[in-house]
Amino acid sequence: MIPEESFVSIENRMQSVGLALEELLVTAQKQDCLTVGIYESAKLLNADPDSVVLCVLAADDVDDVALQIHFTLLQSFCCDSSITILRVLGVQRLQQLLGAVDANRSQEEHGDLHCMLVTNPQADHCRLQEVGTYCQESRRLDQWVPELALQER
Repeated sequence: MIPEESFVSIENRMQSVGLALEELLVTAQKQDCLTVGIYESAKLLNADPDSVVLCVLAADDVDDVALQIHFTLLQSFCCDSSITILRVLGVQRLQQLLGAVDANRSQEEHGDLHCMLVTNPQADHCRLQEVGTYCQESRRLDQWVPELALQER
C-alpha cells in the first residue's frame, strides 16, 4: 500500500511541472520559439528536427482516431530524433494560456493546439529543464510518453 504522503507529493510534483510547462510555453510563444499545429509541426520536424527541444501533444478526446494516428507518427519521429515528448490533458487551459480564446478570432486563426514544438536550443530555460527532468523520470517508470494534466483556472 502506498502511503498517503506519496500521493500528495506526486500531486504537488505534477502541479509544479504543469506550472513550469505553462510558463515555458508562454515564454516560447513570446520569443517566437513555439510552433503550433500538427501540419506546421510536421513541416518543422521534417526540415529542422535538431532545432526542436520539446514536443507537446495535447488532447482531451482520446476517441479521435485521426488525431491518435497523427500523435503516433509524431511520437515515433520524435523518439527517433531524441526529442522530448509530453502528452497533455487540458486543451482549454492551453487556449487560455496562449491567447486562443478571443471572440474576434476563430480557432483556425490561432492554430491547432493539439501539437506544439518548442525550439531554440540556445535558450537554456530553467522551466525546460524541469519539464525535461519530469519526462526522463516518467520514462524510467516505463511511461513511454509522459502525461500531464493541466489545472483549469
